[in-house]
Amino acid sequence: VLQGLAQPVTSGVLTSFEQRNDLSIENTEGQTFVLLVTADAIAARNTRTVQQSIEIIRRRVDELGTTEPTIQRQGEKRILVQVPGLNDPERLKALLGQTAKMNFHLVDQTVSGYDVVNGKRPPAGSRLVYSDTEPQVPYVIRRRAMVSGERLVDASVGFDPQTNAPEVNFRFDALGGRKFGEVTQANVGRPFAIVLDDKIISAPIIQTAILGGSGRITGNFSVEEANDLAILLRAGALPAPMSILEERTVGPGLGADSVAAGRIALIVGFVAVIGFMIVSYSLFGVFANVALIANLVLIMAILSGLQATLTLPGIAGIVLTVGMAVDANVLIFERIREELASGKNPIIAIDMGYSRALGTIFDANVTTFLAAIILFQLGSGPIRGFAITLAIGIVTSVFTAFVLTRLLVSLWLRRQGKPEALPL
Repeated sequence: VLQGLAQPVTSGVLTSFEQRNDLSIENTEGQTFVLLVTADAIAARNTRTVQQSIEIIRRRVDELGTTEPTIQRQGEKRILVQVPGLNDPERLKALLGQTAKMNFHLVDQTVSGYDVVNGKRPPAGSRLVYSDTEPQVPYVIRRRAMVSGERLVDASVGFDPQTNAPEVNFRFDALGGRKFGEVTQANVGRPFAIVLDDKIISAPIIQTAILGGSGRITGNFSVEEANDLAILLRAGALPAPMSILEERTVGPGLGADSVAAGRIALIVGFVAVIGFMIVSYSLFGVFANVALIANLVLIMAILSGLQATLTLPGIAGIVLTVGMAVDANVLIFERIREELASGKNPIIAIDMGYSRALGTIFDANVTTFLAAIILFQLGSGPIRGFAITLAIGIVTSVFTAFVLTRLLVSLWLRRQGKPEALPL
């Protein structure tokens, strides 16, 4: 029996393919035994906690992989977080310093929160919690949560259709949704409290059973506050509270050389591609270059909308996109040349060139897009940043090649009437 008690208290942690005992047994007096947590068990628990915290922090700071922070363990209990291009340090500290442990509790209506504040003992199984508003409002809630926030699978910002005020929409997994539906169905007309880090952020009354597995959190949120709360809920709760010990702001001078080299590579590649297209395809090459510039503008606009930081992996993705965008135009123009060589007139050659090149270009870009999705799903940090830049570039490249370039060619044809030859 005692040896059984000394087995791992977790679900069997394996270290070097051997099971580790988390408890040691000391025989003190007669039938009295003392169980001690071993140093290895404590170290393993600390390691798991730090690793989980690193992954959760990464999801909070770099959900899309476009910020490309450096997040790594430093010593036994510290985590180093470096975020390039940070504009709002206070918001980042708020995201990092919040445990974000959310639970849903029924409000105990047998006693007023103000009565408990004034000295009345709360009922057994209940406790006093304050709202996060100013002034704070006391509530007495049931200690046992009706549903745990661990059952949340998604959270997003929405707007109240009546007041247009920001709100946070959330969704449970199957088990959480079923339990939430059962509890709300049995407690229609009663208030329940949404508790975040031991503060009540909302205490609505259950108007009807919520059976869809989803709901919304309303309050006096700004759009930024609602967005931050949604990020915290999507990322999950930290396994332990964290405090910020040190903060430094480093200028861009340390990485300026690398970024400058990346920019030079992008400019040189861009100029070389422009020159090649003009030499090889004359006026049609100019059309392709205009589309290429528009492609870069679209990529930068989308990345700016995502608040992405342009780092070396992002620059690499853009350089690769430039080559892919030109490749699409090369396939189209070469197909047009083949149609001209077969004796077709210029207008028919252009139409057939675009239509017959579409399948090849689409297939090639779909396979690359799937590779970008796999990189985004399985990668982290700079890899996800490269993947999302590449995916955006694929979409914009196909758009500019088949929409913008063809529009320019069509406008040229309209001005020329029925040309006997093409400047191709």
